[in-house]
Amino acid sequence: MRFQKQIILPELGEAGQQRLATGSVLVIGAGGLGCPALQYLAAAGIGRIGIADFDVVEESNLQRQVLYTEKDLGKPKAEVAARQLQAMNSALTLQVFLTRIDTRNALELLANFDVVLDASDNFPTRYLVDDACRLLNKPLIYGSVFRFEGQLSVFHWPVYGVRTGYRDIFPVPPQASEVADCNEAGVLGVLPGIIGTMQAAEAIKLIAGLGVPMANRLFCYQLLNHSTYTLDLVPRTDALAQAPASPEDFRNMNYDWFCHMPSADYQDIDGETFDQLRADIAPQILDVRNLHEWPKVTEFEHLRIPLAELENNLHLIDPTRPLIVFCQSGVRSVTALNLLTERLPLQSVYHLKGGILKWKTQQ
Repeated sequence: MRFQKQIILPELGEAGQQRLATGSVLVIGAGGLGCPALQYLAAAGIGRIGIADFDVVEESNLQRQVLYTEKDLGKPKAEVAARQLQAMNSALTLQVFLTRIDTRNALELLANFDVVLDASDNFPTRYLVDDACRLLNKPLIYGSVFRFEGQLSVFHWPVYGVRTGYRDIFPVPPQASEVADCNEAGVLGVLPGIIGTMQAAEAIKLIAGLGVPMANRLFCYQLLNHSTYTLDLVPRTDALAQAPASPEDFRNMNYDWFCHMPSADYQDIDGETFDQLRADIAPQILDVRNLHEWPKVTEFEHLRIPLAELENNLHLIDPTRPLIVFCQSGVRSVTALNLLTERLPLQSVYHLKGGILKWKTQQ
């Protein structure tokens, strides 16, 4: 009775519902995209669902990550999500992975599922998961959101013998300074719900054998006027030239470096340590946000140089003083720190993890 409304669809039927019951999906990321995808996969009767996420629930998540409530603040997202889904469908088999997907575990983890759904929010993970799925010949459901725009595609699914992937859209990763995440650029809460649900629909279609998957195509959606367009994708040999050609190459790949996020000689600090350092060592504090960005910072003296202008203003940095760098949410400040530690003989360098937004919320 639970799935009767689906079973009466002649395109699905009992055979299709049985395929869903024996199918498995790994959802990477239990955030804005992952929450709606997980809910609809569980409700549709997918037999086994994996949830890979190492983050905890924060108050700012509640605007769009609708699996969580205020009572879940500080708890691991994957565990809370699994508990909610189990309550929705007691027959569901759930596997929780409280770990970051990396080159050491990705191939083994992804191999155990029929379909992988990428609901991550950063470029290193997207490239890593795409490469792993390509090596495993595993279908990958891609989704992303930015402000009022969303994208959707199905990677590594053959159509007339042709397969495309993430690298065929983005052969070269953007610089970290060129792209803001939702913490900096913002996102309307319903948009991840729309795209995440569409990702779940594509996974259900693949497993049940329904319709035409969004393979070798990129679907783009603009929420403000409900306009859509679809781009045809073709394989790019120049993109694959940079991809790992074997499992061994994959395990030796540094995706942070590939996505222009090399580690630098600095120390991450939280808000409490930031306050203590300001009191103890009188550091030089650098804000690399754009001049128009809010919130304004009036609680302490600081130097403000937008990231795009930093290279031409290095002379304003005193290399003899301890330096603390921050931005809106901690993304652009990493790029700034890599530049600063490469160009200047800095002695003590600190990075405000989570950016000024997180610090403000703790005051």
